[in-house]
Amino acid sequence: MNSLPPAALAKYIDHTLLAPDACVDQIKTLCDEAREHGFYSVCVNSGQVPYVASCLTDKSVVICAVVGFPLGAGLSDTKAFEAERAIAAGAGEIDMVLNIGWLKDGLLEAVRDDIAQVHKACGVVPLKVILETCLLDDAQKVQACEICRDLGVAFVKTSTGFSRSGATVEDVALMRKTVGASVGVKASGGVRDYPTAVKMIEAGATRLGSSSGIAIVGGAVTATSGY
Repeated sequence: MNSLPPAALAKYIDHTLLAPDACVDQIKTLCDEAREHGFYSVCVNSGQVPYVASCLTDKSVVICAVVGFPLGAGLSDTKAFEAERAIAAGAGEIDMVLNIGWLKDGLLEAVRDDIAQVHKACGVVPLKVILETCLLDDAQKVQACEICRDLGVAFVKTSTGFSRSGATVEDVALMRKTVGASVGVKASGGVRDYPTAVKMIEAGATRLGSSSGIAIVGGAVTATSGY
């Protein structure tokens, strides 16, 4: 751990607030914290993007918006439209949830088309695809990662943080092994302290989604509550 001091983790972190009852004051605080600590992005629901863009006019922090969140079961063209509108409002990255039921049913072409529609809508804006790994077996995780790798998305992501559990070191390692070096891996859900963050990075994560970014860069060794 000494080779990766806490402050160095700031640029890995998507500082996250996705609660349905998040209020303007909380979103403003999120933006201020991200700017102060040098986090890579703030990650919010798409409806918060216009306000976040008004808070981050210096563009020192990327705005990340979630799409089809948290279930992933909406219509593909609706997800694509949400991504398009979020980008128009100021989002510089998109995190979409794939259709988990389709993946579990083995409808791989449908899963591929779902992701491809959103990827096309994103244009040059990086797309992260959330697998919700806690609902999948290893073979399904590999299938999803292979689809994402072949489509050329920017990242695969473990979790929404709204299901049974979040990121595990084992899942991050499997995802990294499958996508290779060309695709990022984002560990999210349950990454709440410095030791956990380091373990995820050592397993292959290149981005961390967390509402506990301040605790992580402060070197906290005990998990806090939250995403």
